[in-house]
Amino acid sequence: MPAYLGVDLGATTIRAAVGDRAGRVSGAHRSRTPRGPTGVAVTEAVLDGVREACADAGVAPAAVVGAGVGAIGPLDRDAGDVVDPSNLPAGVGRVPLVGPLRTLLSTDRITLHNDATAGAIGERFFGDSTGNLVYLTLSTGVGAGAVVDGHALDGWQGNAAEIGHVTVDPGDGRACGCGGRGHWEAYCGGANVPGYARDLYDGEPTALPVAEADARLDAADVFDADAAGDDFATRVVDRLGRWNALGVAAAVHAFAPQVVAVGGGITRNNPERVLGPIRERLPEHVATTVPEVRLADEDGDAVVKGALASAITGGTGDPADR
Repeated sequence: MPAYLGVDLGATTIRAAVGDRAGRVSGAHRSRTPRGPTGVAVTEAVLDGVREACADAGVAPAAVVGAGVGAIGPLDRDAGDVVDPSNLPAGVGRVPLVGPLRTLLSTDRITLHNDATAGAIGERFFGDSTGNLVYLTLSTGVGAGAVVDGHALDGWQGNAAEIGHVTVDPGDGRACGCGGRGHWEAYCGGANVPGYARDLYDGEPTALPVAEADARLDAADVFDADAAGDDFATRVVDRLGRWNALGVAAAVHAFAPQVVAVGGGITRNNPERVLGPIRERLPEHVATTVPEVRLADEDGDAVVKGALASAITGGTGDPADR
């Protein structure tokens, strides 16, 4: 039985999965993404994860006939690398992927996608979606992948649908990690939610340590405080919902999806408080047909499964191509 490999290189986690032609996973591994010091260290962690997933599946790496990779961007698909990823520490530089995997697996059948594009491919393969669709991830950053007219949109160098960098707040908006201002990710990316909460703080009572610049605070703390009835946290989460609705509206106008499948850690851990405001506000921002907005990635494996689907179908995600 031929074995296929999917790899998800995320900003915080590396996942690898081995499966058969139907997408049934037989072996998997996950580990923390190294925070540097070099791109080669990240590459080695990916290769270690692949070896472990293959061992878990009981197959040798050389027995894998095809592999797909979904990775944080930006990508250089000609070289098969990630280049200066904005969600890893500065100085990491290039992260070689396709070349080292080709050597380890002894196969040239390797596809490389932006992670959200891989998520869209997986949503098409596993999610029974036949029309246009957008897969949106709200995690450390904000990203989207799209399938339009049966084709996964990879764009130049695989960096299509960098929707996290659409401007939702023109003028003097928050600084984004890419160097721009007012981008969706600057507000709603998990790495930026704490800073945005501190920006909004105006001295009101709150359990969140927003007045202390050095205090530990993450996106989960903000959502947990909202759930506990903290009025300030609720105001922050409401603002996040407004930005998310604007961002999703931009994706709807760009790709005309029938389905917007939303995943990522923030959504997975707070599904109703993320999806509810999008569903409620989207009609007022969309001039075309309002799509179904549904939860995806409930197990956190949407990207690695999409990468596996890409390996099986040669990058299309169409079940007919397996």
